[in-house]
Amino acid sequence: MKAKIGVIQFQPQLNEPEENISRLRPLLDSARDCSLVVLPELSNSGYNFNGFEEAWKCSEIIGEKGIFQEFLVEAARKNRYHIVSGINEREGDSLYNSAILAGPGGIMGKYRKLHLFMHEKDIFRKGNAGLPVFDLGDFRIGIMICFDYLFPEPWRIMAQKGADLICHPSNLLTENAQRCLPGISLMNRIYIATANRTGTERGITFNGSSLFTDPSGRITTMASIDKTEIIITEIDTQLSENKMINPINHVFDDRRPDVYIA
Repeated sequence: MKAKIGVIQFQPQLNEPEENISRLRPLLDSARDCSLVVLPELSNSGYNFNGFEEAWKCSEIIGEKGIFQEFLVEAARKNRYHIVSGINEREGDSLYNSAILAGPGGIMGKYRKLHLFMHEKDIFRKGNAGLPVFDLGDFRIGIMICFDYLFPEPWRIMAQKGADLICHPSNLLTENAQRCLPGISLMNRIYIATANRTGTERGITFNGSSLFTDPSGRITTMASIDKTEIIITEIDTQLSENKMINPINHVFDDRRPDVYIA
């Protein structure tokens, strides 16, 4: 099965969810030919908070009424597609760096970032929602967030669960992810859609370069370093479901977990 996937690269405004909605609305409408659109990490709130209290003010409880979630569901319904977006999530007295899956019928699920980067540890709790894989009918997706890319185990687990595509909302500062992701795609025979942000926020500059990688380990499309833009690619699940590297070797069946002991 083939499907068009879009990535939106833009610059969220810190602590301004309504402004971020205004920036995203025309971009989401422009991607209406896609089956799925991926947005950056913390798209509702921005990233470089002064502390927990500031981050708390622009967080939302997943599944309850929140302006950003309602906006995503409205856009998904209007354009008849699904959206994966980073969001600043509140639960109880805790915050999580999360991503949600929105569809025409509402919020379908979430992922919470497992591996927190630097000062994120002062604001967010480590993710505790597991590694879900979501069936969208024509293809299956998993979700990881930014710094999660550096840890190989979640990629493999979601690939083994049947994910064709891993959505990767990000706020990347270096080119390390762009160098790693093609190899991760190849090792797991999956597609990856990395949606990075742009701009400078309180002295931190994000490097754009959102990209798609395919099961052969190729970068199929890459965005600019600093511009707001939409990139689109077509995935083919026949390629992601085929785990053969050659007529003899299979990326999962040839594993040797009996010797993978540290």
